[in-house]
Amino acid sequence: MFESLTERLNTIFAGLTRRGKLSEEDVNAAMREVRLALLEADVHYSVVKTFVASVKERAIGAEVSAALNPGQMVIKIVNEELIKTLGPAEKLNLTGEKPRVVMLVGLQGSGKTTHTAKVAKKLRSQGERVLMVAADPYRPAAVKQLQTLGERIGVEVFYQEGVKPPELSKRAIEYGLKGGFSVILIDTAGRSQLDQQLMDELRAIQKATNPKDVLLVVDSMIGQEALHVAEGFRDTVSITGLILTKMDGDSRGGAAISIRSVTGVPIKFLGTGESVDALEVYDPGRLSSRILGMGDIIGLIEKAESAYSEKSMEQAGRMMSGRFTLEDFADQLRQVKKMGPIQQILGMLPGQLGQAAKQIDPKAADKSLKMTEAILSSMTKKERLNPDILNAGRKRRIAAGSGTEVQDVNRLLKQFRESQKMMKTLQKTGGKGLSNLFR
Repeated sequence: MFESLTERLNTIFAGLTRRGKLSEEDVNAAMREVRLALLEADVHYSVVKTFVASVKERAIGAEVSAALNPGQMVIKIVNEELIKTLGPAEKLNLTGEKPRVVMLVGLQGSGKTTHTAKVAKKLRSQGERVLMVAADPYRPAAVKQLQTLGERIGVEVFYQEGVKPPELSKRAIEYGLKGGFSVILIDTAGRSQLDQQLMDELRAIQKATNPKDVLLVVDSMIGQEALHVAEGFRDTVSITGLILTKMDGDSRGGAAISIRSVTGVPIKFLGTGESVDALEVYDPGRLSSRILGMGDIIGLIEKAESAYSEKSMEQAGRMMSGRFTLEDFADQLRQVKKMGPIQQILGMLPGQLGQAAKQIDPKAADKSLKMTEAILSSMTKKERLNPDILNAGRKRRIAAGSGTEVQDVNRLLKQFRESQKMMKTLQKTGGKGLSNLFR
């Protein structure tokens, strides 16, 4: 996320922190670079102008000149002003009588149906009884897609063939009221903001259902075009929130930074991947930290918590004590994969860890994880529980079954035993013996 912009800003900030005192010209030069970096990231020019002016005003004042580390103070100011530009977090409106209706709108191909399911899964995990409504009879297989997603996440889907979307949505509310549902999510048809007939239908659905929230799903990869899309929909229906999708891509990030300032519509969710779990509640502080290369340790913890079960926590305890088996190792690997792409996880690491992580080739790391998984899957449960029984014949069978070489199997076993040794040493010495492992 924001790789190009983050890299540019980190280079600028490194130049500032290397200086003792900062002159007005130092600050001006840095802000010129920041301005160029933001414009290249496709941030709206008016937002860039206001942002740079605010940072300069604070950076040239007594706030920085009196600081022990002026460079770090400038970075702090940039972070605070970026958070202000991104706009405050606003929760989904789930107030009032049940069922509360949330309507999702957007262009075709923006990921609206998928994100309907993502929001449903998140709400279900929070104790809400959710009903999804398939109100898109125009796109081939749209209804089937939502039904498939509903089965996967355990959420019911309401649909009646031959019924127009406004009437269908109205019937869904009646059904939801009788069925004791607390939230109803309406997946509308994807459309262009220039398609008047379909935009009229959106207004009709909104009038028939009186939703608490109308969420516009926008592809963050389309840059400033996202602003025009948001403005087009806002002028037709009362948009109350945004879901920015494809935030896991190497997007220039301009839409995310600009959209609140330009449209006045708050961001409520970020789509960060293809899986139904890849949805984050918007937090400007955490997003700013990622943009500035400070990582997102809170987001990393949340990913771990959602991926790890009680069983896996017990396994983690055994691993920390050095009493783990290859079976535990395989289970932990599966939990790590649930957290998302390795590149995304590495990008959330803070400070020096994050900088070090950038040196890791994500493709190579992903390839290594897949090889490890293949080798472990080719072992029997007995072999994973007791790797000491792995003789030459068994290793050859495992290598053949996993599409690897015997030396790859041996390498994994060596890493496993070294990990056991390290964990046992750490437990015995309280961490003091760690240095001995690297002599």
